[in-house]
Amino acid sequence: METLLLGAGLLLGAYVLIYYNLVKAPRCGGIGSMRGRTAVVTGANSGIGKMTALELARRGARVVLACRSRERGEAAAFDLRQASGNNEVIFMALDLASLASVQAFATAFLSSEPRLDILIHNAGISSCGRTREAFNLLLRVNHVGPFLLTHLLLPRLRSCAPSRVVVVSSAAHRRGRLDFTRLDCPVVGWRQELRAYADSKLANVLFARELATQLEGTGVTCYAAHPGPVNSELFLRHLPGWLCPILRPLAWLVLRSPQGGAQTPLYCALQEGIEPLSGRYFSNCHVEEVSAAARDDQAAHRLWKATKKLAGLGPGEDDDPDEKPQPQDPGTPSAMRPPGPEKTRVFGHSRSYPGSPDLSKLTQRRIQVKAEPTPSFS
Repeated sequence: METLLLGAGLLLGAYVLIYYNLVKAPRCGGIGSMRGRTAVVTGANSGIGKMTALELARRGARVVLACRSRERGEAAAFDLRQASGNNEVIFMALDLASLASVQAFATAFLSSEPRLDILIHNAGISSCGRTREAFNLLLRVNHVGPFLLTHLLLPRLRSCAPSRVVVVSSAAHRRGRLDFTRLDCPVVGWRQELRAYADSKLANVLFARELATQLEGTGVTCYAAHPGPVNSELFLRHLPGWLCPILRPLAWLVLRSPQGGAQTPLYCALQEGIEPLSGRYFSNCHVEEVSAAARDDQAAHRLWKATKKLAGLGPGEDDDPDEKPQPQDPGTPSAMRPPGPEKTRVFGHSRSYPGSPDLSKLTQRRIQVKAEPTPSFS
């Protein structure tokens, strides 16, 4: 009996150590009031995104839930209005797998919302499920769609500066290895899905890094945020049905709640004084070093150019004319390939945004590997 009690005590002690050191998330502080400001949170109908939107709504922000499912998105907006006491929580349709949907969302948002202070790219997938596309669905949803959305909403972010872009990434980026010759090839099988997911998370970190370089001095800053190990739909969505009842109790014990997972993205969105750390990767509300592949500025710039093509934005003037183009989504409308660098076409109609330069031309500089600055706060 004493042996059993001792074993139970050791197990409990080990769990407490694991919980408080690895599972429990630090609380986000930052700006107390967000009244008069507007935030867009993608994938905000559940999990981390919903908890992120709830905290922003509680602070008085106008929050746009950008979700694929109208039914679930409108239900989440109702829940958040009730929970926060803030009636300025609305749903707008966005399917990141469809470039046309991204265009439609941007058009609707820019025509109806005068402000955009925070853009949080939370939506993502970890598996293609039963879907079989002619392109890399994981890269499309996790990286290309957010890239295009940022490009289209950048004029509003610039006009509301200081403003922020937060890209929810993952520690899985450390396993990523981008192959630019097969960047948009279809993904088949769970092994390829694991690799493609890690690659897409690496793309997130490189995107935040290059975006910070492109937007230096504009008042728009950006950050990659790792939410930690979170017990969310992303974890359980694609597991076999028989495995879920076994893993759910284990996930509850060793994974963070969605509220805990929302803390680092919220920190990047709200914390005062982190502007000098634009482009960096945060985990547990602190700057964290990334893998060597995620510090490669040449790869980040090359990914930027490749993603422009995948997003239907066309090659920039600084692109290598000898570089082979990546496959395009056959469903991408020709109207999404603008003829000039300062115009964005939406469903065949050209709309110019004053003061909105092509992102690829904001800076013309030699691409060098950045030396990571020492964080100035704890």
